[in-house]
Amino acid sequence: MEYRRVGDSGLVVSELAFGTATFGGVGEFFGAWGATDVTEARRLIDICRDAGVTLLDTADVYSQGRSEEVLGAAIRGRRDDFVLSTKAALPMSDRPDDVGVSRSRLLRVVDDALRRLGTDHIDLFSLHGFDASTPVDEVLATLDSLVAAGKIRYTGVSNFSGWQVMQSLAHADRDRRPRHIAHQVYYSLVGRDYEWELMPLGAAEGVGAIVWSPLGWGRLTGKITAGQPIPPGSRLHTTADAGPPVDDDLLHEVIDTLTDIAAETGRTVPQIALNWLLRRPTVSSVIVGARTEAQLLDNLGAVGWELDAEQIRRLDHVSAVEAPYPYFPYRRQEGFARLSPPMV
Repeated sequence: MEYRRVGDSGLVVSELAFGTATFGGVGEFFGAWGATDVTEARRLIDICRDAGVTLLDTADVYSQGRSEEVLGAAIRGRRDDFVLSTKAALPMSDRPDDVGVSRSRLLRVVDDALRRLGTDHIDLFSLHGFDASTPVDEVLATLDSLVAAGKIRYTGVSNFSGWQVMQSLAHADRDRRPRHIAHQVYYSLVGRDYEWELMPLGAAEGVGAIVWSPLGWGRLTGKITAGQPIPPGSRLHTTADAGPPVDDDLLHEVIDTLTDIAAETGRTVPQIALNWLLRRPTVSSVIVGARTEAQLLDNLGAVGWELDAEQIRRLDHVSAVEAPYPYFPYRRQEGFARLSPPMV
């Protein structure tokens, strides 16, 4: 396991992180992801610790807070072995004051997360989405006070657009408040939109990517093949419409190439897909999730080796799609590319 700084900060995390959205099993949506209880969670985290994983990721909305509770119980007595990351912003109920990141709600949800996790501080606290109804200065001032109080060590964002990230960074710089160090983003071989704007922004501003759903919302597990139905037991049966869309032709071409490279290397399809991501610019950590020990061990096998240059070229080629305006001139036209060469 390698360890990396998150962006330009001093926070060091493992290159693979363990995501706990499968903990708890509360509600139809997250219940389809998994229902890991405390005993099972403790065993999975034991495996992670033995493999060198330090970063554990959750969110208040995962199983209505139950994921945080299970995670907190599973690491009791060894909290200092891990870097804890959680998120808030999405609604936890139908109450009008129970959504977003206003000052009053931020103060409340951070205290709730600390209680559920059984800790006195959160290492990385991220805004789970952009709250258009709360002034950015109010958000940053509240986060600053939480950092000063020792309840949060570092802050980040998740699922922001480029201008939303830059607005927060610019206001933080102007007022000398802590900058966001991380952007938790969707990025995979069947979803490379992150590269168009958010990757160069991260490189220029020192914001590290923490990647969620690196296996394309469960599509790159090796269980899906062209012309075959979604296998029984897959969460795609109930959650496919909620995740990032993927063109079927692109998916099948990527899977075919992953399968070929897996056969060449003796690795599995998920391991190939994860290893490709770990070599991308700005990536600080890649979150893997698992409902079983076998799934987790397979995902952890993505580190400690590298694809060769030709295999990377094939994956780059088969997964490439046309960028939208204003990005495509910089990828297709020599003059624009000379002005601002694409990072990948």
